[in-house]
Amino acid sequence: MRKRKKSQRSGNARIKSSGLLKSVKRVKSVSRNKSSSMKRKPVPGRKKEKAILRIADKISKHIFKRPAKNPSGMDADNAKIAFVRKAKGARASKVRMPALNSELMLAKDLFDNPGKNSTRQALGDALVALGEMNKDLVVLTADLADSTRTSLFEKAYPDRFFNVGIAEQNMLGIAAGLSFSGKTPFATTFGIFATGRAWDQLRTSICYPRANVKVAATHCGITVGEDGATHQSLSDIALTRTIPNLVVLSPCDYNQAKKAVIAAAEMKGPVYIRLGRPNIPLITTSDTPFQVGKAQEMIFGKDVVIMATGELVYEALAASKILLGESIKAGVLNVHTIKPLDEDAIRRAAVDSKLVVTAEDHHVKGGLGSAVAEVLSSMQGNNRPHQLFIGVKDVFGKSGSSQELMKEFKLTSSDICEAVRKGMRMRAQR
Repeated sequence: MRKRKKSQRSGNARIKSSGLLKSVKRVKSVSRNKSSSMKRKPVPGRKKEKAILRIADKISKHIFKRPAKNPSGMDADNAKIAFVRKAKGARASKVRMPALNSELMLAKDLFDNPGKNSTRQALGDALVALGEMNKDLVVLTADLADSTRTSLFEKAYPDRFFNVGIAEQNMLGIAAGLSFSGKTPFATTFGIFATGRAWDQLRTSICYPRANVKVAATHCGITVGEDGATHQSLSDIALTRTIPNLVVLSPCDYNQAKKAVIAAAEMKGPVYIRLGRPNIPLITTSDTPFQVGKAQEMIFGKDVVIMATGELVYEALAASKILLGESIKAGVLNVHTIKPLDEDAIRRAAVDSKLVVTAEDHHVKGGLGSAVAEVLSSMQGNNRPHQLFIGVKDVFGKSGSSQELMKEFKLTSSDICEAVRKGMRMRAQR
């Protein structure tokens, strides 16, 4: 008898193997027989609800506990919701979706297999486009042209491209000198080197004299993956937002990163742009507006607002969809500009919801969460909402795939959902 591969087992096969398919039929039977048994003692609707939720909990806790036993890739929260809808007889076409802010013209397939691209690719593409418009634009790299995608600019404009070698501190000093000579330099390297190894040059040579230098840092956050702790930039937001005169941008996807790079080139003064390595979902479109210093309320929600930055904006959106299935209306605020922070938008969203969850691929200390907490601390009395933090705790990173590390450090949509549920319970007890 041939063995069937685990990866080929369908969702029904998984349910059947655990003996849950009979439970589904039993629950549906209660619903079907309800109308025919009205002459006898009616079956309360709550009985069906309890049965459904009891079995759904069993699925989320056991079948989807280990990724190896979940070939579909569905997380526990989505699995639970899908089961409940199936047991209630709901059709996929009737699944409730969060209402997106129409003014932002976000991607139409946002919740249905969106396209993907990396923000580092946006850097390379934007620089090539800028090179044609601005003849004074020059690009520097510290021997990382391919990884940062600045090799695209090198091929298009070789006379305006400078590889300084593995010398990030020297690169920022050269960039400062070029800026005082009338050029618009983009100094590019990994985030860990731009803000760690060359922090003194960033502070003293660039920000102190307000040099017109743009530092584009790729491979930021835990999702660098297999490169491990030495290359995972988890403190760069903390290190940059404390330097005077420096604008700090953290775009959420390819399209927004491209606009951020172009906006930085048009600004006068130092700018730090935080970019990532992996391909991530496309949230915005070419028509989505972008303005430095103006956060974007992508979803309106009265129960909680999730304030996210970078690639965790998509995780926040996915969490909002999951929570809506639990009748929790979660708003999502895309904080693409860390500095200057849009304090007005943060206060408005916080007052409307009374519960704030911040989410970032960065240490919780000193990052977006800390910046938001500084704003919320100025709110008085009952207007001040409770805040919970999603981010890397006080630890170094690890080596692994970006997906594995997101789960390991609890940065996924499921982790955001759990924080929201916790916050809702805490708020109910106050």
